[in-house]
Amino acid sequence: MKKKQVASILFSLAAVYDGFLGLAFLLVPSMIFQRFDVTPPNHFGYVQFPALLLMIFAWMFASVAYAPDKNINLIPYGIALKVAYCSIVFYYWFTVEIPYVWKPFAIMDFGWIILFAIAYAVLKKSTNSA
Repeated sequence: MKKKQVASILFSLAAVYDGFLGLAFLLVPSMIFQRFDVTPPNHFGYVQFPALLLMIFAWMFASVAYAPDKNINLIPYGIALKVAYCSIVFYYWFTVEIPYVWKPFAIMDFGWIILFAIAYAVLKKSTNSA
């Protein structure tokens, strides 16, 4: 399988993952908070705005999936998104505690960081050698 095909699959999966999470937290945040016994914020706009941001990043990941070589410049933004989320969750997880619901997403996002960094390095190398 070619490097671009692997990158396309990776970023397609990332688009679906973030798109689904964004849509879930946009449309049914109260159900998610209830299911995981998490006290919701005083206004769901605090959850829905980040949900829309996730959907925007999903769109960006879909753009990378469509043309990895042409959209390689977007990959560091995806890495930054995942680092930002992991930083917050891991900080609170290891210092004062955080509801369980956020932990699996942080673990997944840590995996995305590694995969995105590898994809970026491989694509960058093949772009530079071409």
